[in-house]
Amino acid sequence: MNVEERLSFFAALFNVDKNPEAGMWYLYATVFVLCVIVYKLGFAKKLPVLKNVIIYAVMAIGCSLLSFLAVFLPVGEGLVIAALVLGIYKYRLHNHKKEERA
Repeated sequence: MNVEERLSFFAALFNVDKNPEAGMWYLYATVFVLCVIVYKLGFAKKLPVLKNVIIYAVMAIGCSLLSFLAVFLPVGEGLVIAALVLGIYKYRLHNHKKEERA
């Protein structure tokens, strides 16, 4: 079986099989940015700066494992869908609260 056929969308997009070093860094950055977006849309609360630094540091460490899994599994694609669902939820919640005030 060919490795190129088993790559996830983002891994194939960043050519992880042909240029592994740069491709993995791009994949890591993509996974990290998507994790930050999902965190901000769904779970973030107002916290002090030091607690935010700790959260993002732990998230950066966790995203290194997720980026290795994202080579063959649809981790990035799942994060995109989660971000879309949470974005739609936040938008509808904002509209609902605006209608209640009016």
